[in-house]
Formats: sequence, C-alpha cells, structure tokens
Amino acid sequence: MNKMWPELNKAMQAQIKKKDTFEAGIDTLFDLRNQLMEILTSFHEELSRDDFDAIPFIDANGYHSKTIAYSIWHIFRIEDIVAHTLISEDEQVFFSGNYQERIHSPIITTGNELVKEQIADFSKQLNMKELYSYICEVKDSTEKIISSLHYDGLKKKISEERKEQLELLNVVSRDEKAIWLIEYWCGKDIRGLIQMPFSRHWIMHIEASLRIRNKIHS
Repeated sequence: MNKMWPELNKAMQAQIKKKDTFEAGIDTLFDLRNQLMEILTSFHEELSRDDFDAIPFIDANGYHSKTIAYSIWHIFRIEDIVAHTLISEDEQVFFSGNYQERIHSPIITTGNELVKEQIADFSKQLNMKELYSYICEVKDSTEKIISSLHYDGLKKKISEERKEQLELLNVVSRDEKAIWLIEYWCGKDIRGLIQMPFSRHWIMHIEASLRIRNKIHS
C-alpha cells in the first residue's frame, strides 16, 4: 500500500472542512488524483490486453476480486454519475460523448451488479483505447466542476428531484448489489461526495488493481 495516498486524503478531508483552507484542500485533492492517474496511465502503457482482463482473485472477498479493466470502468462511471447528474446537474460525459458505443460496453451502469465470470466477460468486451479517452474526459470535467465549487455550498444536499432524475437514467442497476448506491450518494452533502467517489474510492480500487497486476506478473 502507498502510504502517501491515505495521508493526502486525510489532509484533504481536514482542509476542506475549514473555509480558510478549503482551496488548499482542493489542491491536495487534485495532487492525489494526479498521482493515482499516473498509475492508471502506467497500466495503459505497460499492461497487455490480457492483463486488463485477468481475474486472479476471482473467489476472494474484496476489491481485488475484479479485473483492472472493470475497476477502471467502475471508478469513472461512478465519478461521471455523481459529478454530472448529482452535483453539476448536467449530462454525463458517457452520454454526451457517445461512450457506450465507443467503448463497446454492454452496460451503462456502474457494474456493481456484476460478479466473477460476469466481470471477466464484461472486461473482454471493452475497447481500452476508448475507455481511457473516457476516463481522461471524466477526470477533467470533474475537476472543472470541483474548481467551481464554493465553501459555502459544501453543505448542500442532493435534492429529491435530482434523486428522481438519477433513478430515471437507469445508470444504477436495480440489483441489490447496486441499488443501495442511490441512497448512499443522495444521503451525503457535496463535501461528503468529494470525500468518497472523487478520492477514497479511487485509492481503494487502484490499490486493488496494483495487487492484481503484481499477482499476474509475479
């Protein structure tokens, strides 16, 4: 485990709680995200297509029981949904960029509903070049949204109207392994969303992906 990432995340969370350190907290968040994105970029440069689809811990409990391709999809579908539908209240990059067709994805959801061989089969269908185009576009758009936020707006809750709009989009599966996400996100304020999908969630899945990479290359 990279000890610096949790430390940066902890520092960011403390900074964004105070008005006078809020902007510094956003800088810390972006530093963390850039470090994590470097790992994802290194995967794209160094791993084979089979590596992205490998699922060496298929029977394990934990984030490492997935594939790297799935993990990347999952991180950024969640970010896209939360940043655009719930915070910015505009169209997701996934839809505006026609990414379902471009990535060749059979689903538009976060993928929480998939397990074991379903995850492996899903991963093999993805166009990795287009998936990487998607994640770069999502990262950039999220950071523009975050940069536009003001400290005084961090306590804003997700409206019932936004929650209903999210449900209508069908981007969260009705499966019990996924449906809880809607209540989870909509129960948080903007600060709470910054502290999970945009930071800690990245750390958990990227550390798991590193564990997968190390296993298949051991």
